[in-house]
Amino acid sequence: MVDRLRDLQATTPEIEGAGVVSVDGLIMASSLPAGVEEDRVSAMSAAMISLGERIAGELGRGSLDQVHIKGNGGYVILMAVGEEAVLTTLVREGAKLGLIFLDMRRTASDLEKLI
Repeated sequence: MVDRLRDLQATTPEIEGAGVVSVDGLIMASSLPAGVEEDRVSAMSAAMISLGERIAGELGRGSLDQVHIKGNGGYVILMAVGEEAVLTTLVREGAKLGLIFLDMRRTASDLEKLI
């Protein structure tokens, strides 16, 4: 899984870091930048995906596909990897999100086969 995350970063330079987190909040694999705490990322990712699923369901938007958060320095994008995990990426400001979503979807599909 770590190799697949590194491939994602290598082919998509706007992605600064990535991790795979279980829906329970446990880190499964990561390729995060130095100084980013895996445990904090995993706990926050699980909380966000859970909240996103609840919002999507209760507001009649169907099953959750992705959550993205935009800040001054870029984006945090979370995408479901099957029903058991989440792909979390840290994306630079100014990135072309359509390409990021496409690459993440391919990676999520590959990761789902490994889980």
